[in-house]
Parts: sequence; structure tokens; C-alpha cells
Amino acid sequence: MPQLLLIEDDPAIRSALTRALTERGHGVRSAPTGMEGLQQAVDDRPDLVVLDLGLPDIDGCTLLQMLRAVSSVPVIVATARDDERETVRALDAGADDYVVKPFAAEHLDARIRAVLRRGTSAETVAALAVGGLVIDPQARTATLDGRTLDLSRLEFDLLAHLAARSGTVVSKRELLADVWHLPYGGADKTVDVHLSWLRRKLGETATEPVYLHTVRGVGVKLVDPGA
Repeated sequence: MPQLLLIEDDPAIRSALTRALTERGHGVRSAPTGMEGLQQAVDDRPDLVVLDLGLPDIDGCTLLQMLRAVSSVPVIVATARDDERETVRALDAGADDYVVKPFAAEHLDARIRAVLRRGTSAETVAALAVGGLVIDPQARTATLDGRTLDLSRLEFDLLAHLAARSGTVVSKRELLADVWHLPYGGADKTVDVHLSWLRRKLGETATEPVYLHTVRGVGVKLVDPGA
């Protein structure tokens, strides 16, 4: 049974989500404040954290950064802040996904299961080489011209997915389905943010691409720059 930690200050929402997620097969513990939630995350080591940003004692993104300093536990931000800048800020702080209130419990449950599947799915393909890029799905390592790339879990999954389809344009819908495991769709900006991070770590930009090329209105492809 997946063990969840819900960090939410509203007692009514906290109670309703705890009940709904428990009914859907999760073990749920909760905390009404950020610092209490951080302590529980360190002590109890949950499988996933559902985090509200509007906490009474500390900003949720600040808490997320503190959590990321001590743990790689997957985090889904669940908040009323429906703003693209807040979405990017949360993802930049280390969130694995972002859902906006109000949402149905079924929707949050689907997101939780998708993130947990991402963390446990095992790749069996051999190492992939595209130009100076070498991606090893088994060891979950990526190097560029012999230099190890410091990638998050999602950045690695995204790069490996594109490398396995080198030279082929991959749509954002496919990336959401196969990397984020959200076949019903999701926010394109989530993909855009992670592509931006990948480009930065590959030493390129959207306006001066080397490996990652955007095909406007279609998707993105990973290419061998020497081909």
C-alpha cells in the first residue's frame, strides 16, 4: 500500500482528501503546517507527498526546496494558485506534478498513481548514444562528451524517451502520456519547463539548439548534431 503524506492547512480539505485517498487504497498521514510536514517526511519516509503551497508557517515552495535538500521523495503540489509563474516556480523547486484546486479526488488519485509508476518502472533497453550523448537507462546515467549530466528523475526520463526516438518528432501529448503517464492530457507548460531545463544542462537554448529541436506546432526531436 503506497504511503502518502498530505501537507494541508485547511482541516476540511485535509479530512476529505485523507478519507478519499484512503478509500482508494493509499495509506495517508497528514500535517497542518509546513515544518511539521517536513519533520514527518524525514522521519516517516513516505512514498509520495501531496503539498499545498498556502501554508500558515512557511511558503510551500520554500518548504519544497528544504525537502529536496534532504529527500528525493516525489511531490505533487495541490494548490489554489492557478498561475503559470507559480507552476514554473513549484516545478523549479522540485515538484513532480502540479494540480489546481478544486479537483476531484479521482483526478488527484490518478496523478498520484502516475507519479508512483514513474518512480518504479524499470527500463530494460540498452545504452543509447546520440552524438556525444550517452544515456544508460539501467544505471540511470547520462553523459555529454564524457561529462556526467546532473539530471532530475523526470529530466532523465524525458531525455531517455527522446533518445530512444532519435531523429523522430515526438509530440507533447506523447511525452505527457509516456513520460508523465498522463494519457488523458495535461499541461504543455510542464513539458516546456522540463525541456528548458534539459537544454540548459546540454549547454544550448531554444533559439540556438544543438540536440533538442522544436518543430513548431508538432513537437520536439533529439538529433545527432554531427549527422
